[in-house]
Amino acid sequence: MQSNIFHTAILSYGMSGRVFHAPFLATHPGFHLVGCWERSQKNIQSRYPEVVSYNSLEEVLTNDQIQLVVVNTPIATHFDYTLKCLEAGKHVLVEKCFTRTAEEAILLKAAMEKAGKQLFVFQNRRWDSDFLTVKKIKESGVLGELVEAEFHYDRFDGNLSYKAHKEIAGVGVGVVTDLGPHIIDQAISLFGMPERVFADLRKTRKNTQVDDYFEILLYYPNLRVRLKAGYFVKLPVPSFQLHGKQGSFLKNRSDRQEADLQLAILPNSPNWGQDSEQDFGQIWIDGEDKPRAIPSETGNYMAFFENVYQTLLGNEKPAVSVEDGIRSMRIVDAAYESNRQQAIISLSY
Repeated sequence: MQSNIFHTAILSYGMSGRVFHAPFLATHPGFHLVGCWERSQKNIQSRYPEVVSYNSLEEVLTNDQIQLVVVNTPIATHFDYTLKCLEAGKHVLVEKCFTRTAEEAILLKAAMEKAGKQLFVFQNRRWDSDFLTVKKIKESGVLGELVEAEFHYDRFDGNLSYKAHKEIAGVGVGVVTDLGPHIIDQAISLFGMPERVFADLRKTRKNTQVDDYFEILLYYPNLRVRLKAGYFVKLPVPSFQLHGKQGSFLKNRSDRQEADLQLAILPNSPNWGQDSEQDFGQIWIDGEDKPRAIPSETGNYMAFFENVYQTLLGNEKPAVSVEDGIRSMRIVDAAYESNRQQAIISLSY
């Protein structure tokens, strides 16, 4: 094996493997996608004929050529599979939600350190065009001191998921761990950890067993951040809102990368990650006569995989660290506890 190419396996080829992992691992010159654990349907070779379809996790773990394993299986399996991969001497990339609880996340950090391997948390939404634009506006300071921010991940779909593991009540199941990690991670990557958390969780779809609506409030000394997700938002509000003492910025969720990947458009294609002009955000600064459009930054999920590659080479640190994963899980834990108590939860570090 070439020392600068990392042989990689993924642990499923459902939507996550097909859309968010295989295209990047197969395109990036620093990775060689060699295998996939497929339990029932054998589909990966129709797209990647050279990739081995494994019948068990043990086949993956006993293959000494495999250096990196992508754990993109249901959340309930993340802790067990990641721990086994680390103990087998593999680097690991774990899909969101990192784990079911912060306690599991902390245990995986200890296992990573004991194994002397790298452990990455897949938070690709940091490289969405819309969020990169929000980040640029926030960091520019053009809005002045921020007093409020609001992030949404809304849908309009009353149907239950065809994926049974998403609809059976249990620890780590529901919208807080499904869609929540995207905007929780985005919030804490911009603003850091809050002092306190309040959450309201609800069940809104017919016959649902799991929470499918949340409102999570993050309290900072001079800022309040509201995170929301629901399944009955037919006319969505702007997905990103920043309000400061000098003005406001509003942006719809518009990143095209997932839609293009669903169409089998590869991440090295022309105009990759570029918003259309109609999706540009709107900024209105105090003293100006009207709002003006802000061209979107270019979305780039490949930047995440490039960082994984450079980290494995020893040239960089993880852009999304294990500590980031633990922080997200602390927010998730606090949200569940807040909803149970109907109270604001203070965080300690």
